[in-house]
Amino acid sequence: MIVVTGVSGALGGAILGGLRAAGGLEVVGASRSGDGTAVRHADFDRPETLKEAFEGARVLVFVSAGYAEDDVVLARHGAVVRAAADAGVEHVIYTSLAASGERLTIALAHRWTEARLAEAPFDVTVLRNGLYAEIPAGLALMGAAAAAESGVFAAPLGAGRVSVAARDDLAAVAVRVAAEAWQDVVSGGERRHAGRTYELEGLSAVGGHDLAEVLSEVLGRPVSYLPVPLGAARAGLAGMEAYQAGHTMSTFANIGAGLLEARKSDLPAFVDAPRPARDLIAAVVRAGVGASH
Repeated sequence: MIVVTGVSGALGGAILGGLRAAGGLEVVGASRSGDGTAVRHADFDRPETLKEAFEGARVLVFVSAGYAEDDVVLARHGAVVRAAADAGVEHVIYTSLAASGERLTIALAHRWTEARLAEAPFDVTVLRNGLYAEIPAGLALMGAAAAAESGVFAAPLGAGRVSVAARDDLAAVAVRVAAEAWQDVVSGGERRHAGRTYELEGLSAVGGHDLAEVLSEVLGRPVSYLPVPLGAARAGLAGMEAYQAGHTMSTFANIGAGLLEARKSDLPAFVDAPRPARDLIAAVVRAGVGASH
């Protein structure tokens, strides 16, 4: 059996859907909101729920649970690693963070988890996912109304760019790796993904000028990019949880410093035609602008 955690989220849900669509696999989802029937109940904050959630699993797709302060995330991830070992899981596939994000504040929990998995008694594959293209798409959509009125897209990205990948492409990699890991476990053959770390960096990089060009295309009017100082941007994050604001500022700072552009990627080895970031961003903005009218 393959168990996929975090299926109430976009990435986990896409992985579960892809594995079910592949056919010929015994796969179940698990999440905090699971009812124990269609989806198993797995609450990372209640480790006692994980034993039953992982029962019978030979392959576990461990979708990271980073929506909290670091100490909470470490406790959650440590509980998953211990529960997987206790349940006799033979292969764990973990969705981590790409190397280009090494200086981001969110990297700490990912690298700590990778180290704990390396010490565990099962095979491990680490999928180091690039940042989602949906992130700059959301930023462009947030600025669309102001850009439509003023012709200016203002954002705290400096002159930097960020390599991003479509979430669905990253889910497709996880589906393939999980299916092949299952085949290897069942057949008793060579486990082709055991001990492997794949850098799934995005092949497209976008910055403020790129987002302004997308807005120009979607809105049908010239839009220019105006870099905003980090200090000014911080005030706009007042409604966020403290950890969310910190991670967001870290992302802006790393983009502005030019530290989030990837140099290489294993993504083409798994996805024949990765979706261009600008196409996805334009589609998100177009849909969002259309919905607001």
